Amino acid sequence: MKFKSITSHLLFRIVLAMALGIVCAWFFPGWLGRIFATFNAIFSQLLGFVIPLIILGFVAPAIAEVGTRAGRMLLVTALIAYGSTLVAGFSSYWISEGLFPLMITGDSASQTVGDSAPLAPYFTVEMPPLMPVMTALVTAFILGLGVASLPADNRFMPLLGEFRRIVSMVIEKVIIPLLPVYIFGIFLNMTYSGEVASILSTFAKIIGVIFLMHILWLILQFCAVAPLSPGSRNPIRLLGTMLPAYFTALGTQSSAATIPVTLRQAEKLGVDPAVAGFTVPLCATIHMSGSTLKIVSCAVALMITRGMPFDFGMFAGFICMLGVTIIAAPGIPGGCIMASLGLLTSMLGFSDADCALMIALYIAMDSFGTACNVTGDGAIAIAVARIFGKNKQE
Repeated sequence: MKFKSITSHLLFRIVLAMALGIVCAWFFPGWLGRIFATFNAIFSQLLGFVIPLIILGFVAPAIAEVGTRAGRMLLVTALIAYGSTLVAGFSSYWISEGLFPLMITGDSASQTVGDSAPLAPYFTVEMPPLMPVMTALVTAFILGLGVASLPADNRFMPLLGEFRRIVSMVIEKVIIPLLPVYIFGIFLNMTYSGEVASILSTFAKIIGVIFLMHILWLILQFCAVAPLSPGSRNPIRLLGTMLPAYFTALGTQSSAATIPVTLRQAEKLGVDPAVAGFTVPLCATIHMSGSTLKIVSCAVALMITRGMPFDFGMFAGFICMLGVTIIAAPGIPGGCIMASLGLLTSMLGFSDADCALMIALYIAMDSFGTACNVTGDGAIAIAVARIFGKNKQE
C-alpha cells in the first residue's frame, strides 16, 4: 500500500536524521552548522505561517460535513467520541504528572561540542501568520457551523473541501519532505548545546510507558461497555475481537484505511450493521483518544525535561481544545501532531525546537495511537447500538 510505504519511509528518515544530527555535530565546522540553523529558522517561520491554515483547512470542513448529517445518533456518537477523547487526555495527564517526574530527572549527563552555545542562523525570513491560532479556530467553527446550516447544494461546501485539499497538499508535498532536514538541524543544534543526552534519555523512558497506557485505556474502554454488549460480557474477549483492526492500523497508520476491517469486527461484536456503518466511519474522523493520550503524555514529559512550569488548568484547556483541533486530521503521516502545533505554541508555550521534538516523538509512535483510536471505535459502536436499541440479537 502506498500510504504504508510513505509512513514507513518517513519514520526511517526521521530516525536517520536524528542519528546523523548527533553524529555530524562532532565534526561539522561552525559555519556549516549555521547553514542548517538558517534553514531551520526559515522552515519554522513557514511552519508558523501554515499552522492557522491547517486549522482552517481541517476543522471547518470537518464540522460542516458532520453537521450536514443531522440526527440524534450523530449527536450521541459525537458526544461519546469527544467524551472518550477528553477522558483519555485527562487520564494521560494525571498518570504522566505523577509518574514522569520520578522517571525524568532533567539533569541527565550531557556531552557538548565546541563552546556549547546554540548555533545562530545567518539570517531568517519573517512570515507572519495571517491570524493567531485561536482566531483561526474560532473562524473554523463559524465557517463549519454556518456551512452546515445551509442547503446541501450550497457553493461553500465544495470550496471548503478544495481548501482542505490545498492545505493537505502543502503538508504532503512541502512540510513532510523537508521535515527530516528540520529534525536533523534540531538534533545538530542540541548536540552542540549539550541537550541531546537528556532528550534521548526521555524518549527511551516514556515510549514504553505510553504504549502501556494505550493498552490500559483500551481495556478500560471495553470494561465500560461490556455490560452493554449484546454478546459476550467479557471485556477481554470483546477487545480480542477488535484485534484485527488494531493490527491493521499498526500497519496502515491510518484510521480511514482501516475502516473496512474495523467495520467487520464491530459487526462481529453484535452491533447492527446499519449502526456500525454509521458510527465506524464517523469515529474514524472524530474519535482521537489514542492520539490525544500520546500528545498529552509527550507534552508533559518534554515540559518536565525542559523545566517548563505547568499545571492542571493549563492542560485542561489544552486537552479540551486538542480534542476538537485534531478531528479530521489528514490522511498523511503525523496529521494529528501537525494540527496540534498551534495549540502547543499558544497554550503551552512550546518553542520551535520543542515542536520539532514533539513531531519526532509522535511520529515514532504514530501507529500505536492510530491503532488505539480505531480499536476504541468498536467500544463506541457497542454503546451507540445499545442506546438506540439496535443490535443484531434484537
